[in-house]
Amino acid sequence: MATDKWNVTDLPDLSGRTAVITGANSGLGLRTAEGLAGAGAHVVFAVRDVERGRAAAATVNGSTEVRRLDLADLSSIREFAAAWEGDLHLLLNNAGVMMLPEQRTRDGFEMQFGTNHLGHFALTNLLLPHITDRVVTVSSGLHRGGTGRIDFDDLNGTANYSPTAAYAQSKLANLLFTLELQRRLTESGSRVRATAAHPGYAATNLQSHAASPVSRLFMKLGNRFMAQDDKAGALPTLYAATQDLPGASYVGPDRFQEMRGAPTLVGRSAAASDPEAARRLWTVSEELTGTRFPLGTGVRS
Repeated sequence: MATDKWNVTDLPDLSGRTAVITGANSGLGLRTAEGLAGAGAHVVFAVRDVERGRAAAATVNGSTEVRRLDLADLSSIREFAAAWEGDLHLLLNNAGVMMLPEQRTRDGFEMQFGTNHLGHFALTNLLLPHITDRVVTVSSGLHRGGTGRIDFDDLNGTANYSPTAAYAQSKLANLLFTLELQRRLTESGSRVRATAAHPGYAATNLQSHAASPVSRLFMKLGNRFMAQDDKAGALPTLYAATQDLPGASYVGPDRFQEMRGAPTLVGRSAAASDPEAARRLWTVSEELTGTRFPLGTGVRS
């Protein structure tokens, strides 16, 4: 049956272009890598476990390489960025952890906020002088959950840690980061665009690490009976990375409650659209990571 819904076969020719995908060794990252490499891009698997990354890359038809990157370790992020040479057309901030028991990154940050937001914040700023086209950051419909806002008084969740609230905050941070990054890119005169995407309810191994056994059970059942597969879940990221979209666009599935379907522009919470919160989060993230926006002052006029 014919359909006019956007799919991986609609990707443009990406020959001669280079993409970095964090967490490309499994799930949505691997499916995104398959799509970009299949369209002719050279895809760099930025992964914590190099051996697993090589095994995954070997399953992808196209040009690939594997480099080590641990988003929970600022020294690893700096090492990855310092080794980069030449143009980078696409940076896909895909990797993430979800609803973990309370843990800390090597630098002492709450693991979900530290990995999902701060790690990608630092990586993007360090690589930005090389980026020529787009930064895509993967968020989630669950950015509306938790308290629905960034808790600037307790970013590390030390007062009252909740795996679900911490995950929601990290995904909200992804959208605020995209909003402020685009503002700074525009202000600096850069042609690079920042966009965001979410996969809907996609069946991956991410849900298997939830802190609560009850949550893991419900997610297992949801993956089996409700979720779309990881190939469909990767489509919003591929769309956000390759289509002519306005800066700060947010892409997700087009069907009921954005849980599944073809990629389309979607809405976000009021908190995720708050420019003041986005600027405040940026300032705090600079202080925590020791990285700065490299293309201009980025200050508010």
